[in-house]
Amino acid sequence: MKIYTKTGDKGKTSLFSGGRVLKSDLRIKAYGSVDELNSFIGMLFACEIGHTFKDVLVKIQHKLYNLGSLLAVKGEVAYKLPKVEEKDVQFLENEIDNLNKMLPPLKDFILPGGNKQVAQCHICRTVCRRAERELVELAQSEGVDALLIMYLNRLSDYLFVLARVISKETGANEVVWKP
Repeated sequence: MKIYTKTGDKGKTSLFSGGRVLKSDLRIKAYGSVDELNSFIGMLFACEIGHTFKDVLVKIQHKLYNLGSLLAVKGEVAYKLPKVEEKDVQFLENEIDNLNKMLPPLKDFILPGGNKQVAQCHICRTVCRRAERELVELAQSEGVDALLIMYLNRLSDYLFVLARVISKETGANEVVWKP
């Protein structure tokens, strides 16, 4: 099987649910950003971070694939789609709460950076925020499950807190923003 099909050469792509749309369509942009986020999380996974964090990141990657596949569908389909559920948002909230217990209270804004691992967390966080913005934009014109937006919102919070914990564990300095 060839990897290239040439069907996208004129700027259109197929949705899982059938039909073709422009590659610049809001839906394609949204799940493209989710795919990009998943790749950046894969890069974070490849960094020197704790195995516990890696276990959580793999779960997140699977959920992001689910989320992306849901975005690749417009309307109803005859087959069962993977889900993103309230328990997935709750999972992230629990992880955030557990990580926050290890940190001093946040009193200032923190600049992204510190070391490679922390910087990678911040890249993931900002790509997640972009995906969330694009999903919100899509939701304004088409039906989007609010739970998907909530998941990305919580995920960006998780990535921020994870960056702080990794910073603490690796001895990287958190640089406070000085306006």
